[in-house]
Amino acid sequence: MSARDDILARVRAAVITDGAHLGDAVAAQAPISREYRTTGEHSPGSPEAVEILVDRLVDYRAIVHRAATETDLARTVGELLADARSVVVPPGVPAGWTSTLADGTAVVQDSREDRRTAAELDQVDAVLTASRLAVADTGTIVLDGEDDQGRRAITLVPDLHVCVVRTGQVVHTLPEAVTILAAHPRRPQTWISGPSATSDIELSRVEGVHGPRTLHVVLLG
Repeated sequence: MSARDDILARVRAAVITDGAHLGDAVAAQAPISREYRTTGEHSPGSPEAVEILVDRLVDYRAIVHRAATETDLARTVGELLADARSVVVPPGVPAGWTSTLADGTAVVQDSREDRRTAAELDQVDAVLTASRLAVADTGTIVLDGEDDQGRRAITLVPDLHVCVVRTGQVVHTLPEAVTILAAHPRRPQTWISGPSATSDIELSRVEGVHGPRTLHVVLLG
């Protein structure tokens, strides 16, 4: 066995935790112990997990809103997008979410079959999406390309993102989130921790470089 084959065999054994089919030498190795947490102290969707998420989001300079019902959500969306001339919406977003938009606000539909170009998206004021889940520990929202979240481009180009997170989608830890996302490993994922921001060597913060300058998170439920 070459050094390359030996390394790859060890990697395979570590990943599957059972190297029996790879040969006696690999099978004889002790399994690698993984001591990190796989679940958090707070159950998914619990008030404690949601409050931790809110604390992290605010620290990241995201703007958090609460909506107890779909009616509250529609009202909140209408208020947040009152000054928007146009908003891009993926095909799976419920129609009720945009029912209170101002008459002068154009709703731009985007889908995989009818895609807006980057230049066209750059002319849109805002984007409205749902989310796949949110991680309380890290204050991270994850999108995975479902129809109510849309293509990655629509959440990276417009300057304002209104993202709806159902409280039942909030998990406490990152391993819990990865377990959920592993059900669809081929979906393109976007991990969002606050509005887009970067700093130079002098720590001068600049927002809106890699994505939306403003992030509104509406917690539904």
